[in-house]
Amino acid sequence: LYVWAHCLVGTPNCVQDHLSGDITQKGYEKKRSKLIRAYVPHAGGNLATSDPNTHQLSSQHRSAGPMSHRAPLGPPSAARFHRRRTSGTRDERYRSDVHTEAVQAVLARHVERKVAVPMPSKRRSLVVQTSMDAYTPPDSSSGSEEEAGPGDDMSGMEHWMSRPSQLGPAHLGSTSSSSSSTQSGGSGNAGRLADSLAHTHISHLAHTHLAHTHLAIRSRSPLNLSGLPSVSSSGLSGLFPPAGVPVSSRVSAKIQQLVNTLKQPRRPPLREFFVDDFDELLEVQQPDPNQPRPEGAEMMPVRGEALGVVTNWPPSLEAALQRWGTISPKAPCLTSLDTAGKPLYVLTYGKLWSRSIKLAYNILHKLGSKQEPMVRPGDRVALVFPNNDPVAFMVAFYGCLLAEVVPVPIEVPLSRKDAGSQQIGFLLGSCGVTVALTSDACHKGLPKSATGEIPQFKGWPKLLWFVTESKHLSKPPRDWFPHIKDANNDTAYIEYKTCKDGSVLGVTVTRIALLTHCQALTQSCSYTEGTTIVNVLDFKKDVGLWHGILTSVMNMMHVISVPYSLMKVNPLSWIQKVCQYKAKVACVKSRDMHWALVAHKDQKDINLSSLRMLLVADGSNPWSISSCDAFLNVFQTKGLRADVICPCASSPEALTVAIRSSQPPGRGVLSMQGLSYGVVRVDTEERLSVLTVQDVGTVTPGGLVCVVKPEGVPQLCQTDEIGELCVCSIATGTSYYGLTGMTKNTFEVYPVSSGGGLISEYAFVRTGLLGFIGPGGLVFITGKMDGLIMVSGRRHNADDIVATALAVEPMKFVYRGRIAVFSVTVLRDERIVVVAEQRPDSTEEDSFQWMSRVLQAIDSIHGVGVFCLALVPANTLPKTPLGGIHLSEIKQLYLEGGLHPCNVLMCPHTCVTNLPKPRQKQPEIGPASVMVGNLVSGKRIAQASGRDLGQTDDNDQVRPYFLFLSEVLQWRAQTTPDHVLYTLLSSRGAVSSSLTCLQLHKRAERVAALLMERGGLQEGDHVALVYPPGIDLIAAFYGCLYAGCVPITVRPPHPQNISTTLPTVKMIVEVSHSACVMTTAVICKLLRSKEAMATVDIRNWPPVLDTDDLPKKKPPALYKPTNPDGLAYLDFSVSTTGMLAGVQMSHNAVGAFCRSVKLQCELYPSREVAICLDPYCGLGFVLWCLCSVYSGHQSILIPPVELESNPALWLLAVSQLRVRDTFCSYSVMELCTKGLGLQTEALKGIITTGSRLNDDGKHCFLLGDGRKSTKLAAQFCL
Repeated sequence: LYVWAHCLVGTPNCVQDHLSGDITQKGYEKKRSKLIRAYVPHAGGNLATSDPNTHQLSSQHRSAGPMSHRAPLGPPSAARFHRRRTSGTRDERYRSDVHTEAVQAVLARHVERKVAVPMPSKRRSLVVQTSMDAYTPPDSSSGSEEEAGPGDDMSGMEHWMSRPSQLGPAHLGSTSSSSSSTQSGGSGNAGRLADSLAHTHISHLAHTHLAHTHLAIRSRSPLNLSGLPSVSSSGLSGLFPPAGVPVSSRVSAKIQQLVNTLKQPRRPPLREFFVDDFDELLEVQQPDPNQPRPEGAEMMPVRGEALGVVTNWPPSLEAALQRWGTISPKAPCLTSLDTAGKPLYVLTYGKLWSRSIKLAYNILHKLGSKQEPMVRPGDRVALVFPNNDPVAFMVAFYGCLLAEVVPVPIEVPLSRKDAGSQQIGFLLGSCGVTVALTSDACHKGLPKSATGEIPQFKGWPKLLWFVTESKHLSKPPRDWFPHIKDANNDTAYIEYKTCKDGSVLGVTVTRIALLTHCQALTQSCSYTEGTTIVNVLDFKKDVGLWHGILTSVMNMMHVISVPYSLMKVNPLSWIQKVCQYKAKVACVKSRDMHWALVAHKDQKDINLSSLRMLLVADGSNPWSISSCDAFLNVFQTKGLRADVICPCASSPEALTVAIRSSQPPGRGVLSMQGLSYGVVRVDTEERLSVLTVQDVGTVTPGGLVCVVKPEGVPQLCQTDEIGELCVCSIATGTSYYGLTGMTKNTFEVYPVSSGGGLISEYAFVRTGLLGFIGPGGLVFITGKMDGLIMVSGRRHNADDIVATALAVEPMKFVYRGRIAVFSVTVLRDERIVVVAEQRPDSTEEDSFQWMSRVLQAIDSIHGVGVFCLALVPANTLPKTPLGGIHLSEIKQLYLEGGLHPCNVLMCPHTCVTNLPKPRQKQPEIGPASVMVGNLVSGKRIAQASGRDLGQTDDNDQVRPYFLFLSEVLQWRAQTTPDHVLYTLLSSRGAVSSSLTCLQLHKRAERVAALLMERGGLQEGDHVALVYPPGIDLIAAFYGCLYAGCVPITVRPPHPQNISTTLPTVKMIVEVSHSACVMTTAVICKLLRSKEAMATVDIRNWPPVLDTDDLPKKKPPALYKPTNPDGLAYLDFSVSTTGMLAGVQMSHNAVGAFCRSVKLQCELYPSREVAICLDPYCGLGFVLWCLCSVYSGHQSILIPPVELESNPALWLLAVSQLRVRDTFCSYSVMELCTKGLGLQTEALKGIITTGSRLNDDGKHCFLLGDGRKSTKLAAQFCL
């Protein structure tokens, strides 16, 4: 601009001076004042020019006042724009007085006041781009700060001001650009002018030119005004908004940006950019062509016997209570027992009737106010009673029925963090429960805050706790009486059900279903008045509620309730009560029968002849048959008959499905393989993988049962096909409370035949039970839907796997039989996880052996692998209120990593068989092709790769010249014969032996001579090397390479456990087809000992060569391999499941392996590495025998067995020898942690500070099998 000012006033010399060099600010101000001094007005108002025209123009301008024609301030955005450029102060370098004066002259012609106009999203000048664009006008706020007239030479001014008029006739009004430029100083004002024109009606010419602008504004697209013509501002007179009504350009810009965003097409979610080809990448499990398939005809629905109509049956359960309460008030209804087995309270029917009426009155009239009672008929209330107080629960339940209130029985929350407590709270909240009924003793035992109030449990709604004891209740008026109606479709009660995922649902049971169910049970079980029942089950739900609380009242029976606390103290208590009360019916579970068998020896004078029905509530569990058979065998001599044991099948949704009453029992031995494919196959080969199932009787009276396919359309199964049982009956649940969708899938099922037609116009209810209908209409249950695990298309039942695991010495390792089996999803398939509590007295090694046997048993019997087997300390798994394990909580802890197991065995290699296909490297992939092409088409371009082994380092002298490890040893023996490769330490830390390159080469030659002369072996023969960890093993290995034989390293048998370890040695020798066995004299003597001969006869071994006495002559020639892909050695290992696996290692693979270790660990001849590993397989063998020869570093060998006598050997060796890197196993670290945990202070004085492992540059490499966690490493670091 300084140069332009010189050009404008015609001072070329000054321009040349300025261009010749830089100028300071002070010098610039001095020259500027000198140049424009003639054009600056004097204080008197006279101009420094004699031009009259110019004088007149300036006088008119001054007469209006210095502030009268100042342009208004620009919009906020424009002001901010200038502030950014001027950094808060005006920069005089961007000031032109000439242009300011010209603009003021133009503004003097306009009488209207200009206001700020909306700013478009893109600001461009109305005129075409000319050299004028290079001019930056001054700030409009200082337009009259320094008044000045035009100079003497107006040619320059006229030249600049006339440029817009030279654009052609279409570009009218050159002064419009000047006037608009004063608003905000630049092309932005021209854009604002165009924006204002879009909202006004101007002359025809202007309207014609701005039509496209108006459309552009309406579409809110960025404006491109570079080609628009200029419009004379004189045509805009009176069309601007009135004064004082500014238009905010900031708001306009934001609104326009918002509209632009909304007009843009919606971007799809990120996942829609990808094609889900994961299924294509996984290995698809092909179906077994030999798998069994159903062959029977399509099953027909089975109907139970007709529900008989008895004249004296009450119209409702409340009517039955009224009848017995008034006719037989002294008859015993319920007897509760204390923990000693003595009667605690006998509830008569009269007391039950009167107390229930009293409670019903208080529920309806004493909660809340008369105008706004808290509980109305039809509302839901929670029943919170402990398992040892059936009397209070029974009174509360019937009190709710009489008050027409819906009871929701739940378990007592013992703490605010009970397992599943939050899900129970969700059920209460969804049911709208605001009142909880409880007993006085239970209320006192609930957790309370410091103020004595019961805190709100996690996830629970706010509850009013109401005690139901009579002393806390008001007596109802004499004229008040509950309204007893006939059974209808109103909800009678809601029973909670815990799903597989831990969610809690509420199953609603109507009053007509409740009455019909009691009638069906009465008919099936032949209940009569005065029958005595011993109930061991939970009286709040399922079979215990149906028989012990509901059906008993309908038939005026006497129930002896045995609490679970008494069963834990005396498992035989229920049998004692059967004998004491001459009970005819007993309701138990198979576990109660099992624990009674354990304790029956201490009890005498047992007589079970009075029992006519022993109801097994969990008879649907196929494994309950063992307890039933064992119980019958023991107590048959005590008067128990075979037809007394009556298993039943039930579910919360369908209530009682089937029950065995008087018909003879039926059973079958089924193939587990067939069951896993969903078919029924009777085992005829007496194999181990079988499941013996017993029938659960026939369908309950009034019911219709069919079997449908578990997945997909509910189509009828074939007669020999396993499916889910569905029931059509009045005596079933009606819905999941508040869950319409789930209700439709479970309670509104319409089975279809193979032809697609409905088998009934009435809806069926899914029971959640898997099974089939056998001959004679007998129902057989093989499992539950909640326990179903689908692995690779095969069905496995969790109960079956639990039974298999418990069969492996459960009393020795599993604490109280607490085992949880569930599945987790890995690679789109379910994987089995087993979690068990470990007994406190079990050692880690014993537990690990038990875990290995469990894996073997599950694999052999079920034909499926276990993904994870974890043992946790005793009493650490979440429990249910009745003491069982809480499966869903355990699974959640497993997924969150909160189980904290003490022993873990992960076996993904045995069960994850659908691994993804190898990743394919895509050539020439750039960022654009990633987002547009490859990711959209689903290509798996991600990959991970290590360093390229093909690259040769400058210090790598092995790879360029030698392909075989035997050649490398020969080369080192010639070039560096005295370089020490191996040093073996004794248990005291002293060097017991060492090997240089030349010594190893010579010993290998002598071993090769032994194999050729005494062994008579040929090229390619296999040789088993049975050596303890040491240097002899290394020499024997390279001797085999020199002789052309294939070595196999084998762990020698343990002298103190020959009978267990020797068969493994023999197995490896046989599987590897070894032509001979090389070992030491000590092991040779051990193999010929009597104990070894009793296990494996020495005559069955191949020739055994003793290498303690080697020949002194060399072999005639050393074998030189010719094929890099030829076999170098065999690597055998025994897995944790006892399976033997062998790997063939070629010469090329050996070289690549050694080179990889060398590059990763930076090994070279001057390095020293301490190795404390077993040298028989895997990386341990490679580090012990191969890497030193390849890389040339010195290996300090520390046999792990030596740490048993000296746990500090490894740490002392690492410290004193000052090695940089060391390799060890988890067992070595564990020995150091346990053996030296109390000696750390003493070791600090021995271990030098400069050689500690945690110093910079030092590494401790851990080699493990996955059994241990990071806990051991953390303990070692501490």
